[in-house]
Amino acid sequence: MQDFSNLLDRLIYTRSRNDKLGLISAYLKEAPDPDRGWVLAALTGELDFPTVKASAVRNMAMERVDETLFRLSRDFVGDTAETVALIWPEQTDKSAVGIPTVGEIVDELASVSRSDAPILLANFMDRMGSNERYALLKLATGGMRVGVSARLAKTAFAKAYNMPVEDIEEVWHALQPPYSELFAWGEGKADRPDLTGIPFFRPFMLAHPLEDRMIDLTDYAAEWKWDGIRIQIVGTGQETRLFSRGGDDITRSFPDVAEAFTAVGVLDGELLVRGEYQGGEAASFNALQQRLGRKKVSAKMQTEYPAFVRLYDILFDGETDLREQSWIDRRRTLETFVPKLNAGRFDISTILEARDFEHLGEIRDGARDAAIEGVMLKRKDSPYISGRKAGLWYKWKRDPLVADCVMMYAQRGSGKRSSFYSDYTFGCWTEDGELYPVGKAYSGFTDEELKMLDRFVRQNTLNRFGPVREVEKTMVLEVAFDSVHESKRHKSGLAMRFPRISRIRTDKPAEEADRVETLKKMIS
Repeated sequence: MQDFSNLLDRLIYTRSRNDKLGLISAYLKEAPDPDRGWVLAALTGELDFPTVKASAVRNMAMERVDETLFRLSRDFVGDTAETVALIWPEQTDKSAVGIPTVGEIVDELASVSRSDAPILLANFMDRMGSNERYALLKLATGGMRVGVSARLAKTAFAKAYNMPVEDIEEVWHALQPPYSELFAWGEGKADRPDLTGIPFFRPFMLAHPLEDRMIDLTDYAAEWKWDGIRIQIVGTGQETRLFSRGGDDITRSFPDVAEAFTAVGVLDGELLVRGEYQGGEAASFNALQQRLGRKKVSAKMQTEYPAFVRLYDILFDGETDLREQSWIDRRRTLETFVPKLNAGRFDISTILEARDFEHLGEIRDGARDAAIEGVMLKRKDSPYISGRKAGLWYKWKRDPLVADCVMMYAQRGSGKRSSFYSDYTFGCWTEDGELYPVGKAYSGFTDEELKMLDRFVRQNTLNRFGPVREVEKTMVLEVAFDSVHESKRHKSGLAMRFPRISRIRTDKPAEEADRVETLKKMIS
């Protein structure tokens, strides 16, 4: 546990990517099993203890320290785990008991009940110093926040054992922590893990933003960028699994789609929901959200929000790996594969016909369909390569919609922003002159603008609700967003998709901000 806490401590204060790689690689080579496997799982976000919640940590802390002192300290530090680790009363006899290993901690956390979790954590905490306490709480609650992505941690493993990171990515999602097979393979003690018959995830090929580039359509194919969630369908003939872009298994949320796929292969596509107002075509992302994240989906939900997949690539046809083939060859295979599938659940993404790049721009600008986010451009000779490779695939999103809104509430951020009011709820006017919330955003502004907005919040507070402040309705924010949809969950009846602050309108009076009715006219 001490080695793990030292690793976290050094990662926090190390900015260099290469130095972080070196630190993680060294740990993975030197730490014992199963500790190193559990730490790798924690760094990649694969470790989860359902019975250990942040609320349990807070309640545990307030059993040992004054509640007011804890809340003031949490506001100042900005991170619950760090606050509790620092404020926890030191025990004089902790060395007599000894600090448990990472493996021992994981074993106990995995089997503890929700009611006993605070007691278990407190017992561990009493045996540790502040660094180990911090590492324990991060391990238990997740969210390392040490500047290490899942990709970086996998790259560190590859560096430790002189392996291509693509080889690690290929088998990663078929293995379970603490990854004994993976370490045995890396150390040359075993062959590559045998994944025959297992429906496992393969890393997606990703696109670069087009930005200001001009593309020759002789070399590229264009198709719509659909506004659903990208999924991978893996069918073995015996079992079908659906995976999200991050490799999460979402089969339980969409059993209707999984049951309809009986073929053998691996396909790439966009998960969408059919909409009544779209004549059975793809509805907005807001409709799809009704089904996302659900562990059980009722028959009624499946009927009201029928899911389907718009396919745009094929990685495996049966057992044949097509990823080294060109896009145009894979497309031909896909066009023969899709007609064999259930037509109600699977169709194929249309290729856009355009005279030239300018004509494609006109087509893109004219598209405000509920399920269209922009245009994808794919080089016709491109193989299917994991990750982003320059020059192969581009995404050309349509220009965002904008609205002038009035700041209504502000909430403190977390981490580096814990000292600033950085999360803003904003609204638009009704015809009766009332201000209704239409969205919330916490990005799009510079550090200097954040300081200015924070100062405005502090100087114009009307009411306080815990970490939230209600402010004078005088600050106008220009908000950019991808689309707007009807929503029964919001008083305004609207929900914005990907809102962000695009400009601070200090020049504009609040009464001249946009109306709710104006936003309703933007509904796709």
